[in-house]
Amino acid sequence: NLRQPPFFPPPPPQEEKEGAKEEAVVEVVDPEKEAMQTAMVNTGMLGSAVLVGSSVPGAGMLGTFALSVWVGSQAVRGVAHALHSPLMSITNAISGMTIVGGMLQLGGGLLPDTTAHSLAAGAVVLSSVNLVGGFIVTKKMLDMFRRPDDPPEYWHYYLIPSGAVCGSYGVMSLMGAAGPGLGSAVALASGLGCIGGISSMADQKTSRLANFLAMGGVGMGLTTTLFAMQASPAVYSQFLLMGAIGGLAGQQIAARIGPTSLPQAVAGFHSLVGIAATSTAVGDFMLHGAGHGGFHAASIYLGAWMGAITCTGSIIACLKLAEKMDSKPLALPGRDVMNVAMGVGSLACMAGFMATGDPAMGAACLAGGVALSGALGFHMTASIGGADMPVVITLLNSYSGWALCAEGFILNQPLLTIVGALIGSSGAFLTKIMCDGMNRSLTNVILGGFGTESGAVQTAEGLVHTEIDVAGTVQALQDAQSVCIVPGYGLAVAQAQKSVADIAKHLTDKGKTVKFAVHPVAGRMPGQLNVLLAEAGVPYDIVHEMEEINEEMEEMDVAMVIGANDTVNSAAEDDPNSGIAGMPVIQVWKSKQVIFMKRSMASGYAGVDNPVFYKDNTDMLLGNAADTTEKIKQGLSS
Repeated sequence: NLRQPPFFPPPPPQEEKEGAKEEAVVEVVDPEKEAMQTAMVNTGMLGSAVLVGSSVPGAGMLGTFALSVWVGSQAVRGVAHALHSPLMSITNAISGMTIVGGMLQLGGGLLPDTTAHSLAAGAVVLSSVNLVGGFIVTKKMLDMFRRPDDPPEYWHYYLIPSGAVCGSYGVMSLMGAAGPGLGSAVALASGLGCIGGISSMADQKTSRLANFLAMGGVGMGLTTTLFAMQASPAVYSQFLLMGAIGGLAGQQIAARIGPTSLPQAVAGFHSLVGIAATSTAVGDFMLHGAGHGGFHAASIYLGAWMGAITCTGSIIACLKLAEKMDSKPLALPGRDVMNVAMGVGSLACMAGFMATGDPAMGAACLAGGVALSGALGFHMTASIGGADMPVVITLLNSYSGWALCAEGFILNQPLLTIVGALIGSSGAFLTKIMCDGMNRSLTNVILGGFGTESGAVQTAEGLVHTEIDVAGTVQALQDAQSVCIVPGYGLAVAQAQKSVADIAKHLTDKGKTVKFAVHPVAGRMPGQLNVLLAEAGVPYDIVHEMEEINEEMEEMDVAMVIGANDTVNSAAEDDPNSGIAGMPVIQVWKSKQVIFMKRSMASGYAGVDNPVFYKDNTDMLLGNAADTTEKIKQGLSS
């Protein structure tokens, strides 16, 4: 008899290998096909740009705009990552140049006498808030990066060149010796001064020069506008009154802004720029009516439209960041359909506004566009989760710049086109950085839905974490020779930066190597945690970016994570099905020991469980970061 061989069940299907195989196939990219796709996209963009450019009446304004976008974007790219918060603050201050539109439209006497003149006066007040408040906040932030052993600085002397230009131009104008060419040259110098201010942020050593160069640039722009107004003494008095009211308000607001409230403050300032831009565009229509050409009509409409969406979107972002409004996305039924409908309606209103010569019809189309834009800004921003607010802030920063560009085309003011392109390209660049830092597209952010499960508890079953107490943490830090501290937004909320700075100083004084690692999207606006650490006295040269510190993480004895979660989540690299798959993260798990300081085992804003919690080399130190860090500091000192 033949013996029957024993039966062995077939192996289960290897789903993971198949998935991995599929992943490998997806990763293979045909370079020729990729190059062709890129070339076709660029062809479409170039063709669209040429088509739009052909509608611009004056080649000079078009050339100014194109060069300003290029030069501005290059200047912004050179800004140090740690200074992205001051960058947003200074561009926010410069966006107060919307005051130029208000100044040119002022009328009446000591007070405005028509609706259009009232809109202009309002634009002057709100723009003055931005100018004064923005520059004060920027100075406060940049001063935080100054180290005790830095040499004396005399950057304020750089106001002399712009002051000399303003004074000379004023004297020559009063004498009747200033031709139109001189005014254009001073206006160009104004724009270049603003660009120079941004460029000086490329190095920490010259960063505090930025504020003075930008202030000088703005001053030259205001000087040329003052003489271009050619108004009565009463209207000039009105300008001084409105500017003083706005400037005083800006000073009072700036005095109350601290590092933790920077994100909502910047969003709030953006809303003022939006209102001012909309007021200028609507005021120009009210003063001059319709029938001035398609390009002029398009500039008016787009200026008002972008101003309105900037205003309402910024208000919602400000409320969410200040926790005055629920950070969860507003998930109305059919929200995407609503957004598309408002977008289509906006285009229809724009087409009607450009086509009509009837003032009544034009007013109706412009009002409809402003209303739809405001509603779209409100709904889209409310539909975005709290985790994505950093992207929203940078995007709104960009919007405010393009609104200023439109204002420049409306008033035929190259100065506004230059600074608007600078701000618009700055916001666009920062938006790209934030999206890249989360490995997400801008479209994905705008569609919302990220961060809807904030606070979810562990999702993986059967995993056990280990905990450590303050005494154990103190011992681990004392035994370590190299320590990496990774702060997150939780550190900002707990106001624990001073205690953490003291811990770092104590360890450094003991001869240990201490480095800080900051993720590009940590905090609620680009560079916010860098400002917090600078305020606490942490030297900027021991604060490293993600790419730099990841190369050294395996050499670290202890990685102490304080209030961060998603930005140190290994699932982003290991789990292709994770909600944050592909997001660049700080690889704390590669250090010899990880101490995770959190309030609880809850997930971060992305609602994704963090496998690092359960790794063998991770210990959880649960509790309030302010109390815990203070106890650690006391333990190290005893």
